Amino acid sequence: MELTINGHRHHHHHDGDAAVAIDGQSPVPGSDLAAGGELPPQTDGLCEVDLSLRPDGEAPSGDPGDRPIPQGLASEVDVDDAGAVREAALASPPAPNESGEDRGPEDEDRERAVGNGAKVGGGGGGFDVISVIQPHSQLPKPEAPPMSRSPPREVDAAALSGRSQSMPGGLATVDVPAIGKFIRDRSNSFSAAIVKRLSSLKDKERDDDGEGDYFKPDGVTEINLSGLKVVVRLKTEERPEKELRGRISFFSRSNCRDCTAVRCFFRERGLKFVEINVDVYPQREKELIERTGSSQVPQIFFNEKLFGGLVALNSLRNSGGFDQRLKEMLAGKCSGEAPAPPVYGFDDPEEVEEEGRADEAVGIVRVLRQRLPIQDRLMKMKIVKNCFAGAEMVEVLIHQLDCGRKKAVEIGKQLAKKHFFHHVFGGNDFEDGNHFYRFIEHEPFIPRCFNFRGSTNDSEPKRAAEVGLRMTKIMSAILESYASEDRRHLDYGAISKSEEFRRYVNLSQKLHRVDLLELSPDERLAFFLNLHNAMVIHAVIRVGLPEGIMDRRSFDSDFQYVVGGYPFSLSTIRNGILRNNRRPPYSFAKPFSTGDRRLELAVLKVNPLVHFGLCDGTRSSPTVRFFSPQVVESELRSAAREFFHNGGVDVDLDKRTLKLTRIMKWFSADFGQDREIPRWILSYVDATKAGLLTHLLSDGGPIHLAYQNYDWSVNS
Repeated sequence: MELTINGHRHHHHHDGDAAVAIDGQSPVPGSDLAAGGELPPQTDGLCEVDLSLRPDGEAPSGDPGDRPIPQGLASEVDVDDAGAVREAALASPPAPNESGEDRGPEDEDRERAVGNGAKVGGGGGGFDVISVIQPHSQLPKPEAPPMSRSPPREVDAAALSGRSQSMPGGLATVDVPAIGKFIRDRSNSFSAAIVKRLSSLKDKERDDDGEGDYFKPDGVTEINLSGLKVVVRLKTEERPEKELRGRISFFSRSNCRDCTAVRCFFRERGLKFVEINVDVYPQREKELIERTGSSQVPQIFFNEKLFGGLVALNSLRNSGGFDQRLKEMLAGKCSGEAPAPPVYGFDDPEEVEEEGRADEAVGIVRVLRQRLPIQDRLMKMKIVKNCFAGAEMVEVLIHQLDCGRKKAVEIGKQLAKKHFFHHVFGGNDFEDGNHFYRFIEHEPFIPRCFNFRGSTNDSEPKRAAEVGLRMTKIMSAILESYASEDRRHLDYGAISKSEEFRRYVNLSQKLHRVDLLELSPDERLAFFLNLHNAMVIHAVIRVGLPEGIMDRRSFDSDFQYVVGGYPFSLSTIRNGILRNNRRPPYSFAKPFSTGDRRLELAVLKVNPLVHFGLCDGTRSSPTVRFFSPQVVESELRSAAREFFHNGGVDVDLDKRTLKLTRIMKWFSADFGQDREIPRWILSYVDATKAGLLTHLLSDGGPIHLAYQNYDWSVNS
């Protein structure tokens, strides 16, 4: 007898010259099963296998069968009188033979077979052990379809397709349409699981409290399945305020406490509003006066109706009638008589008209730009690009204006004073002869100036104090709209898209030719403090903020503005102007060399408090703020107190240590000797830290200085 299991033959002498095939093939003609014999019904825990007889010598089928026997498990195949074969998996390897003798080579062969052997019942009631041989290791094995990125693993093709097809050589092919059906079934099972999970959640809640909504209004329910995560978010109930169809508008100004209170109230209630800042939109002040009869702010409008100011808002809020009054006034759509929102992307007509007023000297300058031979020259063993000689300019002026040489030289000095051009090395304002000069737009620093757009602002320059005040108002409006309440975090993305920032960038171009020397000391201090902080916001938006002090050096030096005809970077403002030309940290060179015209703008006495008024865009820096020239000194003291109250200093009484901000280490030359710092800082810390510090100073013992870590991440 020959028994074939999973495509392998095993010879067994049995009564009758027949072959038994257990390979899932159709029975051979002439057999009992082929004649219509039926297998007994399958019982739990047993697997049925087709049994057929065929003559000796016929090649066995190459089909591996529908159920391969797992390796490492024993299988028991019982052949009963009806010709059925039943296979039961054993949980442990077969025990030694009944005689207790040691296993021989035949037993070892049986151990290498799948299932460590199979027993076939004979006609006499005994059992013969038949080995089940695995397919050759070099034969190809069916692979799983590429449905995931997991490592390939052996799968049963019959399990996927439901059937196998025989091929010569013992190989099996997978029914591809059946695999597609398998994938669809899996997808349907996932969908069914999701629906079932949602239904069960709703039913559970209905059973608990009788309501059909399981999800909390503000909650998020997560459903985790094998390899799949479903997140269900339910919309929250709309608050009554958001159903309002009208519009809330209010007029405001920058740095107004009452306006800040109104703004905070609307934000806390979740009300949308339109703010019209008359400092940002000066032409709207006339409308404010016409509607209210006064220029006082804030003035609140519900649609076209005037509600009043902060006093009226507080009165109605305290009485509890604000919500009802709000619904009454905003029940209908906003009419055309209500204050219109600001028009974004357009400048005020008055400002456009003022910008159109060109400088009186522009006509002469335009002629000079066309007539002068601008070219590269050799001067002091250096090649100077895009320059012209003073004598050449005098000749053009004499010919163009029909004037004498002395008059032409005076005109040249006036043009240089207005910063249309400068001496290439800053040697003088203007002189006749072989001295070389260069227009501002041809300066090598111009490509790094982010307030320059291809040409110099040829309009009549305004006073530097006026431009600085306008810049302060716009930047303050930006902070009020796009910064956190404590102003420690800024929404740079919203700032970059705002109309206020667009107007600031346009305003920064008016700095090209302002006269900075006309500023008073306090005006100059406030001007450069505000300019530095505004440039930091602009720089973070345009180039991003680097991390680390070494990478920061290029950020501080490369981002520049052209102001008053000269370039100013963040480093030159802090170290050159506000620190009286002192070396930056980790640098051996001063910002300004000898003879630099910008040295005339440097402060005469260094005030260490300026370091707490300068924001560098990081989380560890002081908060961003803008200063008024009239009270700049007191505002700097307030900035220092705020910085130290918010964690800028720690006092460890046990270790007698004063832990300071790292800013004081980098600029230690501005704060004096280490022994002087504890007494200096005493005026700016809170009462608790002041008491601890006073105790350390009174006993005469040493006080150690340590420095906090600096967080270089952006303050967004």
